[in-house]
Amino acid sequence: QLQLVESGGGLVQPGGSLRLSCAASGLTMDYYAIGWFRQAPGKEREGVSCISSSGGRTDYADSVKGRFTISRDNAKNTVYLQMNSLKPEDTAVYYCAAVLWGASPSTSLLGNEYDYWGQGTQVIVSS
Repeated sequence: QLQLVESGGGLVQPGGSLRLSCAASGLTMDYYAIGWFRQAPGKEREGVSCISSSGGRTDYADSVKGRFTISRDNAKNTVYLQMNSLKPEDTAVYYCAAVLWGASPSTSLLGNEYDYWGQGTQVIVSS
């Protein structure tokens, strides 16, 4: 069983930065593609970014391109989401999720593709 735990959320001013971490336990995440999703109050869940199992392929929602960067360190069993130039509309609970695609370079921003989910970490962007 794969467990995922997000951390790094908090309160930040507009224009500031945060780095979220998604740490896996129970199993190595080497063969899992990892996605970051977010959900703001009253809104549908949105795919933010994803990274293939090897880290060789990434994808981003249009709303975060140029501001967010996803990366992974399989030796540490951790995936990161570096968030720069944060805007109030980035306020949401952020979740990481995993899907076992093995060595495939596939990525997806569709939540229904993912099988394992963390409990989320709150990000608030406000002055």
